[in-house]
Amino acid sequence: MELEFSGDLVEWRGPAPYHFVPLPLDAADLVDEVKAEVVYWGVVPVRAWIGATEFTTSMFPREQTWFLPVKDAVRRAEGIALGDVVDVRLQVGR
Repeated sequence: MELEFSGDLVEWRGPAPYHFVPLPLDAADLVDEVKAEVVYWGVVPVRAWIGATEFTTSMFPREQTWFLPVKDAVRRAEGIALGDVVDVRLQVGR
C-alpha cells in the first residue's frame, strides 16, 4: 500500500527529543486496515520519502493515529524544522 499526505513535523519529548509526522486520520484508517498483515512488535514498517530523501523506519500508534519518525539525517537533507508542513509518500510494509 502506498499513501501520500501532508503533515506537521512535531516533537515528542523523551530522554531525547524525537521528530515525527502524525498521519492524518484518513491515512491512519487505511494503515489500520492492513496492519495485521505487516505489524510486528506493535509497529508498522515503512519506506518513506520526504522530498528527494528516501528512508526506512517503523511507525507506531499514538493519539489515535500513527506517528512516522523523521530521522535527523532526513530533516537536515530536506532543510525541514519543527512545525514545518511536509509532504510524505509512504509505502507500508517491508
